[in-house]
Amino acid sequence: MGLPTISLVGRPNVGKSTLFNRLVGSRQALVSDFEGLTRDRQYAEILLDEDTDTFVTIIDTGGLTNKDNIVDSGIEGQVLSALEESDIIYFIVSSRDGVIGLDLEIAARLRRLKKKIILVCNKAEGLNESLAAEFYEMGLGEPKLISAEHNQGICELIDYTLPFLPQLEEEEEEEEEIEGIAVAVLGRPNVGKST
Repeated sequence: MGLPTISLVGRPNVGKSTLFNRLVGSRQALVSDFEGLTRDRQYAEILLDEDTDTFVTIIDTGGLTNKDNIVDSGIEGQVLSALEESDIIYFIVSSRDGVIGLDLEIAARLRRLKKKIILVCNKAEGLNESLAAEFYEMGLGEPKLISAEHNQGICELIDYTLPFLPQLEEEEEEEEEIEGIAVAVLGRPNVGKST
């Protein structure tokens, strides 16, 4: 079983790559004010939480649009592949823009996946809870306010995420530690198998 996987999904310019860079702790993903810079999936394995020694794989994706062209279709294919691999989806929206039609379309598509979706309201500098009120209409539960650029709300987002990550079964861990040859004793009743 691989590491738990979290994908970052949303429309263009909501801060997916900025959050990716913040979680990774580097400038691995390119960030710009113009749309469409991220087109392929970008992966990073990170230590999400030092206290619990939790490692995850993070996937940055391109922005979803409702445009019908070759580039946007390719980006959508990359996003769909990332969603299939994911255990948790961070659906990133912009607190500055509020809820727009494209966000509602993406939310409806994500709800059909039957995966854990965490609604992340980025660009919420100051983390004013009243900014998040309108995002409840998306039907994805409580919005988590962050500012990826200013490193606000990131620890709270991680703490909220941890209980939803799949855990390795203890049996699987024990099976991996066992070395040697497994032997089974078979036979009909009362022939001395237990002896």
